Amino acid sequence: MQNKHLFLLLPAMLGICIWTCSSTPASDLTNNPSIQVMSNSNSTPSDTDKVVKSKEEWAKCLTTEEYRVLRDHGTERAFTGEFWDHHDKGVYTCAGCGLELFGSETKFDSGTGWPSYFAPYDKNNVEISRDNSLGMLREEVHCRRCGGHLGHVFDDGPRPTGKRYCINSISMDFKKK
Repeated sequence: MQNKHLFLLLPAMLGICIWTCSSTPASDLTNNPSIQVMSNSNSTPSDTDKVVKSKEEWAKCLTTEEYRVLRDHGTERAFTGEFWDHHDKGVYTCAGCGLELFGSETKFDSGTGWPSYFAPYDKNNVEISRDNSLGMLREEVHCRRCGGHLGHVFDDGPRPTGKRYCINSISMDFKKK
């Protein structure tokens, strides 16, 4: 009889473990001060180095609004960000660490009020995680290097990818080319 109850309990426990791990934001993992940047270089972090800082260190190097979006997973209001109606040629970089995120050639007007792109500059420069907030399941976009929250990706974008990377302007800087 006890084995029957254990047999029924194990799948439930496994499901809870999987749900808990998949709903942990990437920034929670990268904000751990006990995790160190692994690098072969003593200079500026390369594209392959993880940038890890404490909450206090992030607060010192980011504006209040950048911190709210990049580290606390906030969202800027639609049609208010610097890049939603931006048309210069160049590369959009992470405001937290400078990693190249999106090229201007993939930017399009989605009508949403946020800068939108159909593909990242390099698919290895962004990470996607599950976002279960606001009572819906979405895919959250993070900077691969620093774990900063960038926005969300949806499956209603244009060709060739069909993706719409809907990104907060405040989470990015711009390098004109």
